[in-house]
Amino acid sequence: MNLPIREHESVRVKIGVFGGTFDPIHNVHLFIAESARLLEGLDRVLFVPTGNPHYRNAARTSAEHRCAMISAAIAENPYFALDESDLDVEASGFTADLLLRLHAKYSNAALTFIIGADSIVSTSWRRFDEVLASLEQFVIAPRAGIETDALQRILAAVPGHLRERVHTLNLPELPESATLIRTLLAQGRSVRYLVPDSVWRYIETHALYTSDSNAPTGERDFVE
Repeated sequence: MNLPIREHESVRVKIGVFGGTFDPIHNVHLFIAESARLLEGLDRVLFVPTGNPHYRNAARTSAEHRCAMISAAIAENPYFALDESDLDVEASGFTADLLLRLHAKYSNAALTFIIGADSIVSTSWRRFDEVLASLEQFVIAPRAGIETDALQRILAAVPGHLRERVHTLNLPELPESATLIRTLLAQGRSVRYLVPDSVWRYIETHALYTSDSNAPTGERDFVE
């Protein structure tokens, strides 16, 4: 059972914020989250799916399906929890605004943002200084195919007084991606063992990501 996350906790906790579309959540997501928890000394990690992704294509599946898969995937880890703050109607989809909402919700928490190197390199972030200023740490998971030079160029632009909050997790470069999983499923192939068994069963039961499935309406395609 997941640890309860109480709003306005009296004891200061260290919370990891792992945001993304999670379309679908897969084993590398879980490995990164658990590694960040241990390496950064986090008390818990929030999986925060977005409903308005400014930085990539709209999700192929509904927020309801994605949340159900996240809940199934993290059910056995008491240090993981689902937070739906970025799915609220009022949510802008921008990280800076999300962090404001999370600080209000968990007022005594120190937040660490967790992100893959592919996301930080491929995204043109707005209000990045504001994001870093509201965090204790901003940690980056290495991803296969992302050149070190590309990442270093982005990090070099971070103001000096915020640079110490940003660092790369000591992890191997991992190639697995949700895009690969969706592609395999659209081809009618198995993704068992690329995703947790509970997620694999959910995808099978609901026939998600098949070649004739459509992206949900109402979600937009932006670049942040």
